[in-house]
Amino acid sequence: MVNKPPETGENHEEKLSRTLVELADTLVHDFDVVTFLQMLSDRCVDLFSLQSAGVMLHDQRDSLQVIASSDERGRTLELMELQNQEGPCLDAFRNSQPVQAGPSDAAARWPAFATHAMSAGYQSFAAMPLRLRDQTIGALNMFGTRSVLLDDREIGNAQALADVATIGLLNERMLRESRLVAEQLQRALTSRVVIEQAKGILAVRLRCTVDEGFLVMRTYARNRNLRLGDIARQVVEGELAPSDLKP
Repeated sequence: MVNKPPETGENHEEKLSRTLVELADTLVHDFDVVTFLQMLSDRCVDLFSLQSAGVMLHDQRDSLQVIASSDERGRTLELMELQNQEGPCLDAFRNSQPVQAGPSDAAARWPAFATHAMSAGYQSFAAMPLRLRDQTIGALNMFGTRSVLLDDREIGNAQALADVATIGLLNERMLRESRLVAEQLQRALTSRVVIEQAKGILAVRLRCTVDEGFLVMRTYARNRNLRLGDIARQVVEGELAPSDLKP
């Protein structure tokens, strides 16, 4: 079994609490999704005495992708789920509910997946949706080599880890998107200032109104499929002579 070495003097509840805190801490400058979900996978192996764990996320093409795995054998099994479009992770994602099964139940529910999984030595299978209210963004896979299912308390703890990870991911995504919007807005404001400067320069050099100078610049940019802000900057910086803009 590939487990993270236990922390000296740290019991199960302390490990669980520490993991929950670490999963909530996504507001760091060097946050990396893969590293974050790798930590979740590794901690689940240790906390629930598993053989393997991994995470799939829903992508922009409306499909699940394997993002993190505690080991290569588990990753191969996750890829088999996607290839055969059956398995605990897919069910947990589709239904937004925890899923688990032993050997016989798995064989009945996911025959192709179960055949491959049991030939690889796995005997128990569980998956927790990565969900927040009505939004499900992926699922957490959990595989064991013993035919012992998680009890209700363990399922609750595993789902809590998945829920906190989901909140962390969505908060980080919202922060990243808000930063992107702010950067785009700042670029737009900067471009607008340069355009106003260019309009004034063209009005003086071409002896026309400001509106006419703007029309000349806009027509020049459109005819050449260039950005108006770039043309304005070239006018302001002297890279493009006002006379060059006239048709």
